[in-house]
Amino acid sequence: MPYLTPPATWQELPFFVQELPAIEAHLAQNAQNHLPPAHQVFAALSACPPETTRVVILGQDPYPKPGHAHGLAFSVEPDVRPLPRSLTNIYKELQDDLGACPPDGDLHFWANQGVLLLNTALTVLPGQAGAHAKLGWSTLTEQVLTKLDDSPRAFVLWGNHAQGFAKHLTHPDHLILRSAHPSPLSARKGFFGSRPFSRINDWLKARGDTPINWTTPEAP
Repeated sequence: MPYLTPPATWQELPFFVQELPAIEAHLAQNAQNHLPPAHQVFAALSACPPETTRVVILGQDPYPKPGHAHGLAFSVEPDVRPLPRSLTNIYKELQDDLGACPPDGDLHFWANQGVLLLNTALTVLPGQAGAHAKLGWSTLTEQVLTKLDDSPRAFVLWGNHAQGFAKHLTHPDHLILRSAHPSPLSARKGFFGSRPFSRINDWLKARGDTPINWTTPEAP
Protein backbone atom coordinates (compact mmCIF):
# COMPACT_ATOMS: atom_id res chain seq x y z
CA MET A 1 0.00 0.00 0.00
CA PRO A 2 1.47 3.40 -0.95
CA TYR A 3 2.43 5.71 1.85
CA LEU A 4 1.07 8.74 -0.02
CA THR A 5 -1.99 8.61 -2.27
CA PRO A 6 -1.83 10.79 -5.40
CA PRO A 7 -4.87 13.00 -5.99
CA ALA A 8 -7.06 11.30 -8.59
CA THR A 9 -7.35 14.40 -10.74
CA TRP A 10 -3.56 14.76 -11.07
CA GLN A 11 -2.44 11.13 -10.99
CA GLU A 12 -1.56 11.01 -14.70
CA LEU A 13 1.51 13.17 -14.05
CA PRO A 14 4.71 11.13 -14.56
CA PHE A 15 6.00 12.26 -11.15
CA PHE A 16 3.68 9.90 -9.32
CA VAL A 17 5.23 6.87 -11.02
CA GLN A 18 8.79 8.04 -11.53
CA GLU A 19 9.75 10.17 -8.52
CA LEU A 20 7.18 9.62 -5.77
CA PRO A 21 8.25 6.07 -4.80
CA ALA A 22 11.72 7.24 -3.77
CA ILE A 23 10.27 10.18 -1.83
CA GLU A 24 7.78 7.86 -0.12
CA ALA A 25 10.57 5.51 0.88
CA HIS A 26 12.51 8.38 2.41
CA LEU A 27 9.51 9.72 4.32
CA ALA A 28 8.33 6.32 5.48
CA GLN A 29 11.60 5.73 7.31
CA ASN A 30 10.28 8.13 9.93
CA ALA A 31 6.65 8.60 9.09
CA GLN A 32 5.83 10.65 12.19
CA ASN A 33 8.59 13.17 11.69
CA HIS A 34 7.56 15.20 8.67
CA LEU A 35 5.11 18.04 8.22
CA PRO A 36 2.34 18.10 7.23
CA PRO A 37 1.10 14.60 8.08
CA ALA A 38 0.76 12.14 5.20
CA HIS A 39 -2.97 12.67 4.64
CA GLN A 40 -2.40 16.42 4.07
CA VAL A 41 0.70 16.32 1.84
CA PHE A 42 -1.33 16.59 -1.38
CA ALA A 43 -4.10 18.76 0.08
CA ALA A 44 -3.51 21.65 -2.31
CA LEU A 45 -3.74 19.48 -5.41
CA SER A 46 -6.71 17.58 -4.04
CA ALA A 47 -8.57 20.85 -3.52
CA CYS A 48 -7.85 22.17 -7.03
CA PRO A 49 -8.28 19.81 -9.98
CA PRO A 50 -6.67 21.16 -13.16
CA GLU A 51 -10.00 22.07 -14.74
CA THR A 52 -11.04 24.28 -11.80
CA THR A 53 -7.67 25.94 -11.15
CA ARG A 54 -7.81 29.63 -12.04
CA VAL A 55 -4.98 31.08 -9.96
CA VAL A 56 -1.70 29.55 -8.79
CA ILE A 57 0.27 30.94 -5.85
CA LEU A 58 3.64 29.25 -5.44
CA GLY A 59 5.14 28.84 -2.00
CA GLN A 60 8.46 27.27 -1.02
CA ASP A 61 7.99 24.60 1.64
CA PRO A 62 5.53 23.94 4.47
CA TYR A 63 5.78 25.80 7.75
CA PRO A 64 8.26 23.87 9.92
CA LYS A 65 6.46 24.62 13.17
CA PRO A 66 4.30 21.67 14.31
CA GLY A 67 0.59 22.43 14.12
CA HIS A 68 0.93 25.07 11.40
CA ALA A 69 1.24 23.36 8.01
CA HIS A 70 -1.81 21.58 6.59
CA GLY A 71 -0.92 21.18 2.93
CA LEU A 72 -1.80 24.57 1.43
CA ALA A 73 1.03 27.04 0.84
CA PHE A 74 0.98 30.01 3.25
CA SER A 75 -2.17 28.67 4.97
CA VAL A 76 -2.40 27.47 8.57
CA GLU A 77 -4.95 25.76 10.76
CA PRO A 78 -7.67 28.23 11.80
CA ASP A 79 -6.71 28.24 15.48
CA VAL A 80 -3.06 29.25 14.90
CA ARG A 81 -2.10 32.48 16.70
CA PRO A 82 -0.04 34.46 16.06
CA LEU A 83 -0.04 34.00 12.30
CA PRO A 84 3.27 33.16 10.61
CA ARG A 85 5.10 36.31 9.60
CA SER A 86 4.79 35.79 5.85
CA LEU A 87 1.04 35.30 6.18
CA THR A 88 0.81 38.37 8.40
CA ASN A 89 2.42 40.39 5.61
CA ILE A 90 0.09 38.85 3.01
CA TYR A 91 -2.84 39.99 5.13
CA LYS A 92 -1.35 43.47 5.50
CA GLU A 93 -1.19 43.72 1.71
CA LEU A 94 -4.72 42.37 1.41
CA GLN A 95 -5.93 45.02 3.84
CA ASP A 96 -4.19 47.76 1.87
CA ASP A 97 -5.32 46.34 -1.47
CA LEU A 98 -8.94 45.38 -0.77
CA GLY A 99 -9.71 46.93 2.62
CA ALA A 100 -10.17 43.65 4.48
CA CYS A 101 -8.49 40.33 5.26
CA PRO A 102 -9.69 36.91 6.48
CA PRO A 103 -10.42 36.40 10.18
CA ASP A 104 -7.91 33.57 10.55
CA GLY A 105 -5.09 31.90 8.63
CA ASP A 106 -7.05 29.08 6.99
CA LEU A 107 -7.04 29.65 3.22
CA HIS A 108 -9.15 26.66 2.22
CA PHE A 109 -11.83 29.06 1.03
CA TRP A 110 -9.33 30.37 -1.55
CA ALA A 111 -8.67 26.83 -2.74
CA ASN A 112 -12.41 26.20 -3.02
CA GLN A 113 -12.55 29.03 -5.56
CA GLY A 114 -9.79 27.60 -7.73
CA VAL A 115 -6.69 29.13 -6.12
CA LEU A 116 -3.96 26.48 -6.08
CA LEU A 117 -1.71 27.17 -3.08
CA LEU A 118 1.22 24.98 -4.09
CA ASN A 119 4.52 24.67 -2.27
CA THR A 120 7.50 23.61 -4.37
CA ALA A 121 8.41 21.11 -1.64
CA LEU A 122 5.45 19.37 -0.05
CA THR A 123 7.13 18.18 3.15
CA VAL A 124 9.56 19.53 5.72
CA LEU A 125 11.11 18.41 8.99
CA PRO A 126 9.98 20.10 12.22
CA GLY A 127 12.10 23.15 12.89
CA GLN A 128 14.19 22.65 9.75
CA ALA A 129 12.98 24.91 6.96
CA GLY A 130 14.08 23.69 3.56
CA ALA A 131 15.04 20.23 4.83
CA HIS A 132 13.23 18.49 1.96
CA ALA A 133 13.88 21.09 -0.73
CA LYS A 134 16.10 18.65 -2.64
CA LEU A 135 14.03 15.54 -2.08
CA GLY A 136 12.60 15.66 -5.61
CA TRP A 137 9.36 17.55 -5.05
CA SER A 138 10.29 20.30 -7.52
CA THR A 139 9.69 17.88 -10.39
CA LEU A 140 6.04 17.76 -9.35
CA THR A 141 5.87 21.56 -9.37
CA GLU A 142 7.31 21.65 -12.88
CA GLN A 143 4.82 19.08 -14.13
CA VAL A 144 1.86 20.81 -12.49
CA LEU A 145 2.80 24.12 -14.11
CA THR A 146 3.28 22.46 -17.49
CA LYS A 147 -0.16 20.86 -17.12
CA LEU A 148 -1.70 24.25 -16.28
CA ASP A 149 0.05 25.97 -19.18
CA ASP A 150 -2.69 24.85 -21.57
CA SER A 151 -5.00 27.82 -21.04
CA PRO A 152 -4.85 31.31 -19.53
CA ARG A 153 -4.46 31.40 -15.75
CA ALA A 154 -3.05 33.81 -13.17
CA PHE A 155 0.27 32.90 -11.56
CA VAL A 156 1.69 34.62 -8.49
CA LEU A 157 5.45 34.23 -8.14
CA TRP A 158 6.72 35.79 -4.93
CA GLY A 159 10.49 35.85 -4.61
CA ASN A 160 13.35 34.47 -6.67
CA HIS A 161 12.63 30.85 -5.83
CA ALA A 162 9.10 30.93 -7.23
CA GLN A 163 10.16 33.06 -10.18
CA GLY A 164 12.62 30.35 -11.14
CA PHE A 165 9.66 28.24 -12.26
CA ALA A 166 8.36 30.87 -14.71
CA LYS A 167 10.13 29.13 -17.60
CA HIS A 168 7.40 26.48 -17.50
CA LEU A 169 4.72 29.09 -18.27
CA THR A 170 4.57 29.82 -21.99
CA HIS A 171 0.93 30.58 -22.81
CA PRO A 172 0.81 34.17 -24.09
CA ASP A 173 -2.40 35.02 -22.25
CA HIS A 174 -1.37 34.10 -18.70
CA LEU A 175 -1.27 36.79 -16.04
CA ILE A 176 2.10 36.34 -14.34
CA LEU A 177 2.69 38.52 -11.29
CA ARG A 178 6.25 38.74 -9.95
CA SER A 179 7.31 40.57 -6.81
CA ALA A 180 9.42 40.21 -3.69
CA HIS A 181 8.46 37.48 -1.24
CA PRO A 182 6.14 38.41 1.67
CA SER A 183 8.67 37.24 4.27
CA PRO A 184 9.86 39.87 6.76
CA LEU A 185 13.27 39.86 5.06
CA SER A 186 11.95 41.03 1.72
CA ALA A 187 8.36 42.27 1.96
CA ARG A 188 9.43 45.92 1.90
CA LYS A 189 11.48 45.34 -1.24
CA GLY A 190 8.51 45.21 -3.56
CA PHE A 191 5.86 42.96 -2.06
CA PHE A 192 4.07 45.70 -0.15
CA GLY A 193 2.21 47.83 -2.67
CA SER A 194 2.18 45.16 -5.39
CA ARG A 195 -1.62 44.75 -5.10
CA PRO A 196 -1.75 41.20 -6.49
CA PHE A 197 -5.27 40.46 -5.29
CA SER A 198 -7.04 43.32 -7.02
CA ARG A 199 -4.88 42.83 -10.13
CA ILE A 200 -5.94 39.20 -10.37
CA ASN A 201 -9.59 40.12 -9.90
CA ASP A 202 -9.39 42.86 -12.54
CA TRP A 203 -7.87 40.32 -14.93
CA LEU A 204 -10.53 37.72 -14.17
CA LYS A 205 -13.35 40.22 -14.61
CA ALA A 206 -11.88 41.45 -17.90
CA ARG A 207 -12.05 37.85 -19.10
CA GLY A 208 -15.69 37.53 -18.02
CA ASP A 209 -14.77 35.33 -15.07
CA THR A 210 -15.90 35.57 -11.44
CA PRO A 211 -13.43 37.42 -9.18
CA ILE A 212 -11.90 35.68 -6.20
CA ASN A 213 -13.34 36.42 -2.78
CA TRP A 214 -10.03 36.87 -0.96
CA THR A 215 -11.31 38.20 2.34
CA THR A 216 -14.52 36.65 3.66
CA PRO A 217 -14.85 32.87 4.17
CA GLU A 218 -18.52 33.00 5.04
CA ALA A 219 -19.54 34.86 1.89
CA PRO A 220 -21.12 32.75 -0.89
